[in-house]
Amino acid sequence: MSIFDLRLETERLILRPPQAADLQPYLDFSADEAVMSHLGGVQPRSVAWRSFCALSGAWHLFGVSMFSVIEKSTGQWVGRLGPWQPLDWPGTEVGWSIRRQSWGLGYAPEAATAAIDWAFASLGWEEVIHTIAPDNVNSKTVAAKLGSTLLRIDELPPPHAGKPVEVWGQSRAAWQARRSVVL
Repeated sequence: MSIFDLRLETERLILRPPQAADLQPYLDFSADEAVMSHLGGVQPRSVAWRSFCALSGAWHLFGVSMFSVIEKSTGQWVGRLGPWQPLDWPGTEVGWSIRRQSWGLGYAPEAATAAIDWAFASLGWEEVIHTIAPDNVNSKTVAAKLGSTLLRIDELPPPHAGKPVEVWGQSRAAWQARRSVVL
């Protein structure tokens, strides 16, 4: 099976590695000032294309990257989310970014739950973190819904160096204990 055959499903969403058809919605997402406010700012199309290709390439080279999040009812791309560990990253992250028109629908915690389950089961991770800008209240709310807590203040590698981030997260054992109660 190819990594590009991988699909995770939730009640309302499909998570799968990015496909060429996801490029235009990804470019639109990367041009949205509100969406990109905590992700380094709006990206010119050429930079967003490189970012999109990096996500796809990481799947191919390392077997791990962010998923495209697809709304089952419409087939529309609604965001990127999943396991992410770029070079020199402060840990094994499951991160999320949802397009603005899909904010407030609960997609981030729904999809992140599936991605965290997959990361622990398939990647063998012992911890999942979420790097969050200190003023990103919405992402802190999602992290708390997932059972994560603030672990430390850290810094991301370049090109994001110099900007402090909150590192939220939890261990595999804490996640499994919580999931056994929730399920």
